[in-house]
Amino acid sequence: MSNTSDKNYGSALYTLVIVFFFWGFVAASNDILIPVFKKAFDLTQSQSQWVSLAFYIAYTVGSLIYMGISALLKQDLINKIGYKNGLALGLMISAVGTLLFYPAANLGSFPLMLSGLFIVALGFSLQQTVANPLAISLGPISTGSQRLTLAGGVNNFGTTIGPLIVSFAIFGSSANATTNISIESVKVPYLVLGVAFLLVAILLKFSSIPDKPPIVEKVDDSNVTAKNSALKYPQLVLGMIAIFVYVGVEVSTASNLPAYMEKDLGFSIKDVAPYISLYWASLMIGRWTGAVEAFTDKISLQKILRFVAPYLAFGVFLLVNAIAKNNLTPFYIYGLVILVLIAADISSKGNPARMLLIFSCLGIVALLVGIFTTGIVSVYAFTSVGLFCSTLWPCIFTLAVSGLGKNTSQGSSFLIMMIMGGGIISWLQGYVSEFTGIQVSYIVGIVCFAYLAYYAVKASKVLKKQGINFDSKLSGAH
Repeated sequence: MSNTSDKNYGSALYTLVIVFFFWGFVAASNDILIPVFKKAFDLTQSQSQWVSLAFYIAYTVGSLIYMGISALLKQDLINKIGYKNGLALGLMISAVGTLLFYPAANLGSFPLMLSGLFIVALGFSLQQTVANPLAISLGPISTGSQRLTLAGGVNNFGTTIGPLIVSFAIFGSSANATTNISIESVKVPYLVLGVAFLLVAILLKFSSIPDKPPIVEKVDDSNVTAKNSALKYPQLVLGMIAIFVYVGVEVSTASNLPAYMEKDLGFSIKDVAPYISLYWASLMIGRWTGAVEAFTDKISLQKILRFVAPYLAFGVFLLVNAIAKNNLTPFYIYGLVILVLIAADISSKGNPARMLLIFSCLGIVALLVGIFTTGIVSVYAFTSVGLFCSTLWPCIFTLAVSGLGKNTSQGSSFLIMMIMGGGIISWLQGYVSEFTGIQVSYIVGIVCFAYLAYYAVKASKVLKKQGINFDSKLSGAH
């Protein structure tokens, strides 16, 4: 029987990861737009956060629109237009959003700027609905989560360099450029970004990406009857909650760290920035580590890459901060923490359920250490959460869509909708901190990781009942 493992989709995967790069590049660049808009439009701090709100709420709205159109068509939208066309359409929608920056800058309109960002993310919502299950399907199911991890690593490369490039495009190299911010300075970089979206959309149309790829993992009809709605699969419903709390703990850990370091440890804002950079770089480190099996089937080479990949990613972080002229000395010790990540990755043996369980437990340990210690030890403990969050998205996504068959793209849309957890969990931790203090408020993250550990065990059992056993698939792959 033919399956994805019989075909070589390598070039298609490499084309696809360009889209993942865009998501990271733009999302991280929003952190540059916030202070620019705040000063240019004379906004309060809470008003400036509408940048993030407009961007992330678009994912939920986009998923609702997707489901509404599918309901009207009485057919899944992506199944109708094809995966390749879905990606291209999402990129064109995002391009329209970037074009709004030009009239918005000319008119000095903050609402129009927000509308542009909203439309960019609306396109991203459709892209993510298509690209995540597509990355899993471009090869054998046994390495599906590793391919998604590889794509996530490219996404994090975008988060690393995006703010630097956009900052340079807006401010130039002058150290005093921020004193005379003109809102018109955002026009050129976002117009260039819009052109890039359109070029990649054209590239995708002529790429080897299959328009109708093989289903991620077909349900074994001898064990379970295929269902007519993705919401009838327990692995998806539980997975939606898992995505909600995963994005929540990932975002809230970083968003509350500056306040903890400034208020409790006395750091200046300038000195906090490299540690926030390290947190996001930690996700890149973990994803590069978890993606080695997507590069080669040779076990001996995989063993070498498991040690080379994370330190190569760590080197990227050091290089970026060296360019930014930050003191690197405090960060070298973090190389020892990366060894814990490597050991955990080896222990998981490529099984997404086992990896989710191990990394969630390590996330709990990291937060407990951060809560009950002080000084730089607590900072590195909280920062290491990025390492242990790094591969959770592909693990959850793989478990949640496995067995959905023709409902895969519908299930993907439901999962993308739950990205809103990033804003809600962050707000919840901030609210809890008003009563407990910021350091103790990280108990919210522990609850999130506890659910993820539960989901790892529960989803594995559910899938085995449907005839899907990742351990047998992995053993059969070697």
